[in-house]
Amino acid sequence: MQLMRRRSIEATIAASDEPERHLRRTLGAWDLVVLGISVVIGAGIFSKAAMVSATQTGPAVIISFLIAGAVCALAALCYAEFASYMPVAGSAYTFSYASMGEFLAWIIGWDLILEMFFAAAVVAKAWGLYFDNVLNLFGLGGVDTHGVASGIHNTVHVGAGITFDWGTVLLIGVLTAMLVVGTKLSTRFTAVLTAIKVGIVLLIIAVGFTYFSASNLSPFIPSTESFGDSLVHHTVWTQTLFSFASGAELSVGGIFGIFAGAGTVFFAFIGFDVVATAAEETRNPRRNVPRGILGGLAVCAALYIMVSLALSGMATPEQLRAATPDGGASATIITAFQLQENAPEWATKVIAVGILVGLTTVVMVLLLGLTRVVFAMSRDGLLPRALSKTSKRFGTPVRLQVGGAVLVAAVTAFTRVDVLGNMVNIGTLSAFVLVSFGVPLLRRRRRRALELEGRADDPEHFQVPWSPVLPIVAGVACIWLMLQLDVETWVRFLIWLVIGVGIYFAYGYRNSELHKHPERIAADYRVDHHLTETRTS
Repeated sequence: MQLMRRRSIEATIAASDEPERHLRRTLGAWDLVVLGISVVIGAGIFSKAAMVSATQTGPAVIISFLIAGAVCALAALCYAEFASYMPVAGSAYTFSYASMGEFLAWIIGWDLILEMFFAAAVVAKAWGLYFDNVLNLFGLGGVDTHGVASGIHNTVHVGAGITFDWGTVLLIGVLTAMLVVGTKLSTRFTAVLTAIKVGIVLLIIAVGFTYFSASNLSPFIPSTESFGDSLVHHTVWTQTLFSFASGAELSVGGIFGIFAGAGTVFFAFIGFDVVATAAEETRNPRRNVPRGILGGLAVCAALYIMVSLALSGMATPEQLRAATPDGGASATIITAFQLQENAPEWATKVIAVGILVGLTTVVMVLLLGLTRVVFAMSRDGLLPRALSKTSKRFGTPVRLQVGGAVLVAAVTAFTRVDVLGNMVNIGTLSAFVLVSFGVPLLRRRRRRALELEGRADDPEHFQVPWSPVLPIVAGVACIWLMLQLDVETWVRFLIWLVIGVGIYFAYGYRNSELHKHPERIAADYRVDHHLTETRTS
């Protein structure tokens, strides 16, 4: 079996021009920057900063954000190089196909589906919770004196203990309709909401610093004992894999708490890789995709550090834990504002609305990313080819966009998918690992392929500096963050991988376009494979 067969870069680009499976190039560099900011700034910064501060790190959550941001920056450089060479849909899946072969490309594509699907569902679920908060703040929802829900609520009971989140379903439906009509239109809509969201993040920083107290930053790195009996990280299943394997202390407080916190707040950076999935819809992608990825990530990292600093000066971990019934697990930035005696009511309302707006853009871009990954895998034959047909009228994969939205809406409306947030982290980090390690492989195999064909490389491509050292450091850093995720997440991830491998051998391998058209296999792979067979015989 030719599990490691690779497709050449030229064949990858040629496949993107296939009639009925072609996406229109309508996006510029600024569109990609907006796309990156819109998907990255969302549930993570509004909830993860406070939750991690309360349950794992204290004020050192600032360091956790710095670590997560640095790892993402390293991975972003690797994404930028791949996207410069292969400006097509699919992101890390497509990149791995050319550098590491079909089987690993399938694994990473399967992981990306995990990331995008659950991220869209988790964020949509969070949107519903904040929707209820906004309704309550404006007096449109709430409970009566007998504790019975009154007014408007996102969640309704349909009987037999089953609930239905009608608001999130409506949200997904509207956003899907916009994505079906065209990526450019949805990007313009996203740009408006992103401007509002960034403005509110700046408001959070400005108002938060008016309640800043330097005494709340001491101790900056709390001890493990100061967290008492953690309600969040107190069992074998909820401690990090690193702590479990090494026999170290629980991942709360101290240096271990900071690293574990980095693995958790990594969720706040999820999404910048979605920009790479839009490469096929970008004008002049060699220049604009690297700018979009790195520019959006830089803006988000700066805002995150300022928000976490303001939060740490407003409330101590003890105060955040005391203000929530679950030991800080449900703490948000709003919790920190509600702890201030003289905090203006309008600030809480504006922040709540801003969070709702912010989550809206995140859901939209994640739905876009999910369909583009499945679109690329379908076009390659690893999933049914019928899914990758695009509309002649809109130029988008309508049936795939609608089908994906229906599945996300169903999971979000009827299940507690919000408990699977770390599944998004591990799926994303696994993609980052392969993309990072793939850069040196891509360069070596690219040089060999060009030598076989007697051609020279194009010097205009973006390249990661100090390769292979920097890409290898990026890959190792991502693996380290994966080890900071809890044991339960790893078990779920392994189950997901087993299911994916089963689907590949049952369907993907024999239906792959490379299986049907072996002439599209990379020239250097054909030569090496022939030599291997000759030696064996």
